[in-house]
Amino acid sequence: MHIAVIGAGSWGTALANLLGEKGYNVRLWVFEKSELEKMINTYENTLLLPGIKLSRNIVFSSDMEFCVKDAECVVSAVPSKAVKETAKKIADYFDFKTQTLVSVSKGLDADTNERISEIFRRYIKDVMPVALSGPSHAEEVAVKLPTTIVAASEDIKKAEYVQDLFMTDYLRVYTNDDIIGVELGGALKNIIALCAGILDGMGMGDNTKAALMTRGMTEITRLGICLGAKPQTFYGLTGMGDLIVTCTSRHSRNHRAGILMGQGLSADEAMKQVKMVVEGVPAAYAAYELAKKNGIDMPIVNATYAILKGEKKVNECLYELMKRPKKNENEHLYK
Repeated sequence: MHIAVIGAGSWGTALANLLGEKGYNVRLWVFEKSELEKMINTYENTLLLPGIKLSRNIVFSSDMEFCVKDAECVVSAVPSKAVKETAKKIADYFDFKTQTLVSVSKGLDADTNERISEIFRRYIKDVMPVALSGPSHAEEVAVKLPTTIVAASEDIKKAEYVQDLFMTDYLRVYTNDDIIGVELGGALKNIIALCAGILDGMGMGDNTKAALMTRGMTEITRLGICLGAKPQTFYGLTGMGDLIVTCTSRHSRNHRAGILMGQGLSADEAMKQVKMVVEGVPAAYAAYELAKKNGIDMPIVNATYAILKGEKKVNECLYELMKRPKKNENEHLYK
């Protein structure tokens, strides 16, 4: 038995290394053939985690069957846009009776607006996924800086299994049975992080960013409750915790893309410069559609959508948000 990690991005690599250093036999699935050769030869992810020597308990491979078949646990660490195709490939070799599926992706399906676990359940019969999420930059976990995250599943026993699997003296894992809230918090905070970057790019101050983060969390909570999440989840690690780290950190690709947009670049131009997946963009489109479908008031999300679609300028959206009708702060907080 071994553990499979599907996806050799910065987070997948960091988690594979953590598991390898704990003594597990890890098979890390690498999509890019050129990166596969480099990793085999150097035992390093020179592109995304340069300088971090990886555990010799890791075997690198591009063979999905080799990685997934007979694995005790399969960890999906691909970008949200690749989850659908990954789920189809994993399904050919996955046995829900003997294997545990963990997803560490943060996003929503661009076509159906589904959460990541819902995508997996669409393609893998009877699977009960565990979402592993929280404020966790791979660059910091890779150098063993103290980090706390959450393992969430409708099956709390599976969440507890994943908790034991990943716990170390530098990675503390909590459990939660609210996978809806955990996944929505991880996906929707990227929208607010993109906006935080825009504000920084415009030269706005701490007051403005604090307002954005606080009211942004109100919108996330409002939509989350409508979709079946527990309100307290959004004030924990996978809600407010993840929002804080993503809105303020130099490691955040959403924040970096936002800065470029605030300086005048289009969303497409900003994403090209960041050269990594900016999950806040598809999340904004999905959140806009979900809010419209369910009649949920999300003015920040609406403004972000208008900016991304090129319908409005950043300054125009900021002015409109500030000039909205007067309200009581707690009015319609969860409606």
